[in-house]
Amino acid sequence: MPNPIRTAIAALFIAGSAFSHANNLVLEAGAMDRSADPCSNFYQYANGNWLANHPVPADRARYGAYDEVFERNLTALKNIIETAAKSNSANPSVQKVGAFYLSGMDEARLEAEGAKPLAEQLARISAIKTQADLIQVLAQLHKEGINPLFDFNVSQDAKNSLRYIMDLSQGGLGLPDRDYYLKTDSKHQKLRRQYKAHLVQIFGLLGDSPQAAEKNAIRVIRLETGLARASMTKVEQRNPEATYHLLNLNGLQKISPHFAWQAYFEAIGVSKPSDINVSQPKFFSHISQAMGSVPSDDLKTYLRWHLAHAQAKYLSSDFVNADFAFYSQTLTGAKELRPRWKRVLKSLDQNLGEALGELYVAEYFSPAAKTEALEMLANIKLAMAERIKNSDWMSAVTKEQALKKLDKVVVKIGYPDIWRDYSSLQITKESYAANIRRGHEFEFKRQLAKLGKEIDRNEWGMTPSTVNAYYNPGMNEMVFPAGILQAPLFHVNADSASNYGNTGATIGHELIHAFDDEGSQFDGDGNLKSWWTKEDRKNFTRRVTRIEKQFDEFNPLDKLHINGKLTAGENIADLGGLTIAFQALKKSLVSKPQAEKIDGLSQEQRFFIANAQSFRSNTRPEELRLQILTDPHAPEKYRVIAPIANMPAFAAAFSCDKSALRSEDKRVNIW
Repeated sequence: MPNPIRTAIAALFIAGSAFSHANNLVLEAGAMDRSADPCSNFYQYANGNWLANHPVPADRARYGAYDEVFERNLTALKNIIETAAKSNSANPSVQKVGAFYLSGMDEARLEAEGAKPLAEQLARISAIKTQADLIQVLAQLHKEGINPLFDFNVSQDAKNSLRYIMDLSQGGLGLPDRDYYLKTDSKHQKLRRQYKAHLVQIFGLLGDSPQAAEKNAIRVIRLETGLARASMTKVEQRNPEATYHLLNLNGLQKISPHFAWQAYFEAIGVSKPSDINVSQPKFFSHISQAMGSVPSDDLKTYLRWHLAHAQAKYLSSDFVNADFAFYSQTLTGAKELRPRWKRVLKSLDQNLGEALGELYVAEYFSPAAKTEALEMLANIKLAMAERIKNSDWMSAVTKEQALKKLDKVVVKIGYPDIWRDYSSLQITKESYAANIRRGHEFEFKRQLAKLGKEIDRNEWGMTPSTVNAYYNPGMNEMVFPAGILQAPLFHVNADSASNYGNTGATIGHELIHAFDDEGSQFDGDGNLKSWWTKEDRKNFTRRVTRIEKQFDEFNPLDKLHINGKLTAGENIADLGGLTIAFQALKKSLVSKPQAEKIDGLSQEQRFFIANAQSFRSNTRPEELRLQILTDPHAPEKYRVIAPIANMPAFAAAFSCDKSALRSEDKRVNIW
């Protein structure tokens, strides 16, 4: 099911563990290349030695600070899980976590089963004779976490944040984005040929003859290309107004007349559908046309593919290796499959994340870290309030509304107040694929149960062990799981300059998402509702356009430039987050003075170096291409060098001349 968080989640790229222990310093002096000029090549200056000594591991497409922390967390979780798997504990969470892990680690059983775990679903698809049959099978696949044709979700109403509604959105593609089907350059043509070869291989594993597999691959690509043409671009989807179209059942049936929507809703468990947000009406008109024109055998073939595609990771090695060869080797450049225990742990976190999280926080979450984080958050919110009050481009009326929204921002730290109840979810040691399927069905039913109920403001969109954070505009909340509040990501009593440059800038980043080009369209109560004067919105948009142009100038790979409009929200958050974190650092030093110089570096220098080290990363060319084309985050290097070129405080810290900064007419100062 799609994540209910509308604003793009900002990944945390946190400094690794080999930090200097002097004064609990967070930045790593040994990672630096002090031979580089910080004024002209700051990313190399802050990270050069680390970059040279940390090539991308064979089983990864990229490796950076975030990945270092993630790997450490995996080891901690493995210890918890293996203990649970061997335990005779009466604790239901321990039992389910252990059984799930054992089912995924039973390679002998998985190899013996081959494609057998798909047999029941394949039989249902094969038996389709009418559209009514097709609707029933499609609905069942959606309940099992397989999403052909489109995505169904239960989400907060963007314009009435007090209620849940059903949400229909575009989907059904096997390639990463619509543009992979539509671009005509040689690289995308080659990728489509490789995708076709992958489809042929999967159909062969399902038992098709080479001739039938070839024919079926062509069918799938033809159908998916039609879906791609009807899909909105990633940039278009960043406008919340453009993806909000509230319809009732009659309205939906009107734009999509050849699809039996009442039958679909009944099949998923909604007998009387009410309001539905149709994110992309054009897309659902296309689905209607497809239902009336695409041959039944093509649709059945398409469903077979998406079933196998969704389940391949959980089957025997021939499916796993085929999936890895295309989706990891071809698309991201990874050379080796990740160890099984890491793959199983990932799916365990996806399906039993809060059961696992409950065990995790009991061992690894520090109350002192929460206290320290809350103090930092308070200083950063105060800095943001000052930035709003002192803004020279906003009127008093808009400033008042911005401050009200800021005051209403909710902060969640560590883990939920109420743990998710998994008692109705059956988990056994006997079938990994069945556990995955039941996990998805459990989550689907949990989402449906929200309809007609009050908004659950205690719910989390990430699991407690996740090394990440997010801002949710509908809830107007920032969420920081326990997974990031650990040394060395966040060190209690660390050197303030380094801590604010690293974690503080991340906190600031998430807070700025409330005021970026998407988040700023939601009011303090989480409603998609304008709270700006027209002139202030124009002033804001002009500044956003300027930061878009800055990133359009960057060409990280093969003259493939960063898409300034796609990455605008994250770029606004990076610049604003760094700015308010720097201001908050100054505020904190008044009450908690720190050493002026450590390792020969001033407080201001340590701040900027720690921030740059949090973004250190080596990335394979294939992964970099995928990121530029599909990710709302710019490549890490540019998330460092772009913001500081707008900040006179950086130039002052390193005694740089004007060449370290953009000219004043091109400089961006939003928040």
